[in-house]
Amino acid sequence: MAEENYEEAVRAAELRKKRTFRTFAYRGVELEKLLDLSAEELIELFPARLRRRMLRGLGAGASRFIKKLRQAKAEAPLNEKPAVVKTHLRSMIVLPEMVGSVVGIYNGKLFNQVEIRPEMIGHYLGEFSISYKPTRHGRPGIGATNSSRFIPLK
Repeated sequence: MAEENYEEAVRAAELRKKRTFRTFAYRGVELEKLLDLSAEELIELFPARLRRRMLRGLGAGASRFIKKLRQAKAEAPLNEKPAVVKTHLRSMIVLPEMVGSVVGIYNGKLFNQVEIRPEMIGHYLGEFSISYKPTRHGRPGIGATNSSRFIPLK
């Protein structure tokens, strides 16, 4: 009886040891390999909308933005986050070389700081800086209930 409990405890400990962090892969390609890919090879991995956008060209603004991100990463001290690079380019596609950068994405009112993570590759920057305040249906407000009818409005 005691021997069986010991064996179960040993098996549980082995399972805990086996648990490793899942490495990120975009469409089956790991992050290190994504960084080494050429632009043409990377375009082949993207879905049709992003392929079309990349083939038609990102534009001068996007290339200036990427240049600023590279510069901020280069100037950052080792093992620290780079300086925030502000942008209005909500339609910019998150590329593998942007991973690890800190971007201030304009939402029409203010710049939301977003740290670019590997899971964001292939998305647009605007998806991470919401430009509206979500509605909160069903919350009481003025005139929502009968009891609030008798509260003076000053």
